[in-house]
Amino acid sequence: MSIWKRKPLEQLLNEAADSEKGLKRTLTAWSLIALGIGAIIGAGLFVRTAMAASQNAGPSVTIAFVVAAIGCALAGLCYAELSSSIPISGSAYTYTYATMGEFVAWIIGWDLILEYAVGAATVGIAWSEYLNNFLVNVVHISPIPFEFSHSPFQTDPITGVSGIINLPALFIVGIISLLLIKGIQESAFVNGIIVIVKVTIVILIIVIGWNFINPVNHTPYIPAPSVFTDEHGIDHSYGGIMGILGAAGTVFFAFIGFDAVSTAAQETKNPKRSMPIGILGSLAICTLLYILFAHVLTGVATVEDFRTGGKEASVAFAINKYMIGYPWLGQLVTVAILFGFTSVILVMLLGQSRVFYSMGKDGLLPKMFSDLHSKFKTPYKANIVIFIIVGLFAGFVPGDIVGDMTSIGTLFAFVLVCISVIILRKKEPNMTREFRTPWVPFVPILGVLVCLSMMYGLGWPNWLRLFAWMGIGVIIYFTYSKKNSVLNNPKE
Repeated sequence: MSIWKRKPLEQLLNEAADSEKGLKRTLTAWSLIALGIGAIIGAGLFVRTAMAASQNAGPSVTIAFVVAAIGCALAGLCYAELSSSIPISGSAYTYTYATMGEFVAWIIGWDLILEYAVGAATVGIAWSEYLNNFLVNVVHISPIPFEFSHSPFQTDPITGVSGIINLPALFIVGIISLLLIKGIQESAFVNGIIVIVKVTIVILIIVIGWNFINPVNHTPYIPAPSVFTDEHGIDHSYGGIMGILGAAGTVFFAFIGFDAVSTAAQETKNPKRSMPIGILGSLAICTLLYILFAHVLTGVATVEDFRTGGKEASVAFAINKYMIGYPWLGQLVTVAILFGFTSVILVMLLGQSRVFYSMGKDGLLPKMFSDLHSKFKTPYKANIVIFIIVGLFAGFVPGDIVGDMTSIGTLFAFVLVCISVIILRKKEPNMTREFRTPWVPFVPILGVLVCLSMMYGLGWPNWLRLFAWMGIGVIIYFTYSKKNSVLNNPKE
């Protein structure tokens, strides 16, 4: 029983072809682009843009978005080749199983829990906060009581009331889990509606805000290098090249999610054509919207506004202060953020259930994770278990506990995907590749370097958390997964 045993490529492609027994193929290229946009445009755009401008880059946050997009595009090109060549559920987990062996595949599958399940729980907690914001500022009614919208570890500093359970976070995770059990087509339809709403609001802010840009706020576009000390006493490189790179690390979070498109490969009608379009198309559309949005936001309001007045609600603050006559647009931002969070949770839970489905089929997790619903053809047991895990986290743990673990987990997955392309080109040179990553190995190596540099920028505390999480995964692999692996027990 070797931990480096690779899953034969022929077996993977046979599984992909045998769709009669597997997941329903209903998604088109446009569905995948919508899924990608659904995952990418969340609160990252509305919250991280102002944060990066105030702490690091000023107006040159637009350049930071380009840098972060280049890092994602390099990984995206590698994802596009692998997802069109091996069109099967599981994303980075499946690709590493075919190239680097079972142990590395398990590590990446375990790592993806950080991105998808922990990410979904964190976004669920943030959704709860914005729901109260929506109830108070848009609908003008009382918020959900503190004790029923916060974890037991949180206390209201004003009233001294302690939280009991975060019911809104539990509710949204539950509703979306039920939707995913009902079917991928229904989930994609709901996601499509959400995407149309939030992209419309982003475009409205860009178009209306363009007339309120004050050229003084864009001068100089790249501020002179200095140090900005925030309210917590933490120093940030502000201005110059270091400011732009620091901002790129901050706004990278706004791009997380495009890779989740590749987890739906087995439910796509023509994955070899549609996968590259879905991954690269959603990335391109979002990058363009991000750059225009950042240009307008930093032109309408000053950096000082973001530092003192706006903070996390900087977009609504800028609209209400400078865009006179458009208070309704400020309210729409809250709606857009709420919608944005909803579709991010949907795509994260979709990605996690499809990774668990693949790992269950391979025996690395209990077989029940690969059981499909007789009518809906979805991995319903995986969805139920994920709802319990994510629901417990969302209902009873504060959101800030997770910190940047989601990001470091995602970047680690990107690194392994880039390496997979190089290995597969060497080991399977004659394999049919519907989409080919250009300039291999230059592009994948550059992708590895850019992602590692962003991981480095996240600091040692997050590296320690990553190693601790991986340590738990290694113990589970050697005590359960290795013994039960289908690849290591072909006769069973």
